[in-house]
Amino acid sequence: MRDEDSRTGSMAQSTPLVLAGAGGMDIADFATDHSGRKAILLTRDKDTWEFEELAETMGLDIIEVIFQSGNEDPHGFFGKGRLQDVGDELSQSPKGHPWNGIDLVLVHQNASPRQLVSISKVVGVEVWDRVRLLLALFTTHASSVEARTQVRLARLRADRSVLREVVRRETTGERLGFGAGGKTGWSGILEVVGREVASLQKRQRRHAASQAERRRQRRRTGAKTVGLAGYTNAGKSSLFRVLSGKEVLVEDKLFSTLETTVGRMQASPRILLADTIGFIDRVPAELLDAFKATLSESLECDLLLLLADVGDEPIEIERKLCTSRRDLLDRMDAEDSPEVFVVLTKCDLASPEQYDVAKKIVEDLALPSAVVVSSFSGEGIAQLRDMILLKIYGLPHSLLLKNVDGGLAIPAIVSRLHDIGLVTNTSFQGENKVITLWADRVSIAKLMAKSPNQIEVMKANYQSPKNIGDAHSQKVEEE
Repeated sequence: MRDEDSRTGSMAQSTPLVLAGAGGMDIADFATDHSGRKAILLTRDKDTWEFEELAETMGLDIIEVIFQSGNEDPHGFFGKGRLQDVGDELSQSPKGHPWNGIDLVLVHQNASPRQLVSISKVVGVEVWDRVRLLLALFTTHASSVEARTQVRLARLRADRSVLREVVRRETTGERLGFGAGGKTGWSGILEVVGREVASLQKRQRRHAASQAERRRQRRRTGAKTVGLAGYTNAGKSSLFRVLSGKEVLVEDKLFSTLETTVGRMQASPRILLADTIGFIDRVPAELLDAFKATLSESLECDLLLLLADVGDEPIEIERKLCTSRRDLLDRMDAEDSPEVFVVLTKCDLASPEQYDVAKKIVEDLALPSAVVVSSFSGEGIAQLRDMILLKIYGLPHSLLLKNVDGGLAIPAIVSRLHDIGLVTNTSFQGENKVITLWADRVSIAKLMAKSPNQIEVMKANYQSPKNIGDAHSQKVEEE
């Protein structure tokens, strides 16, 4: 690590200028391309597969997983002796040793600032905990201005917490200038970080206000919104592409989507789909808060689809659904929250027995009955579309259009019906025409008021689509 520069003259010459979000590493050594980097993983939990998947998505090569049983040390995560052994082996590993060339230590935990700084001081290389790994992954995948702003804000907030710990250690027992009335160089660094955080928060508020205004405009035009939410890599972007026909990035990687994408659902009367960032377990609330504007786009909707991978192990399905539900409840207004419906994805990679187990888990969690779909094979997609229409608009309307002297021509009425809804069937009843369509009741009522005595609502004859669930079918029968 380099010595501090002339701008921090009141600091000791040995004090490094650190990038706190990287666990105390020197700013001069920071890089955004981490593909091919060698790392070791420190853990007190033998179940590290999800953390290793995150590292693999980043292109990191975990050389060895080091396990220590027992409760974590509040000072350095591992015990002092074990941590010193790791530091010694890292610094003394000769050429040809498996650890030679390792420049990153991963910690399988959301480490405290105290732990991060302590580990970095002992091992002498860059240190990431779970939060810092996610931040590095977000930085790599952020492509839009909105996403980069959110990631930068989240990183600076994490940096600031660790910088404060570094400042505390560096200035313990130090008098701030003559008569304790001055400042240290660290104070200047913290002020700069604070100003940058305030600037990014202001920019983020502008993004949020702009998105909120767009949502208001869409509601005024009668458009309905369906949000897609769920654990990361649950298949949200794939389902969005199939339902909307809009090309989006689809990768079998964690957090390939960081910004919101909005597109119209095909074969629907102005229904918009909103795809956004996924959830993951054990993420601090302040990190997700940086993505509040992005999450709001899909959470402030008329219907929310909660996705889960039906091919996961039962315990994983339950864990991911619980994590998603908890994060959703924390960010939704209880009085104005949308109806939530579960969608089990990737059924082409699972067996019917796995469907049944997954549906039982959904039932045990007191979640609505699940639809099983595959974005790859198309299985269940038509039923899901019907379910979305049914949830938003209720039963389809059958309208009898009559010729009335002095009234609108029937073709003109049909044209207006196409504007306000999705026409699914057209037939004739003598000289009159029968139109079946999905549409908002208010829009139909307005059209009937403009065309008195020309439009008559007939009783709908609709069968519930298959594979939606007993509770849903019962609702249809009651209606």
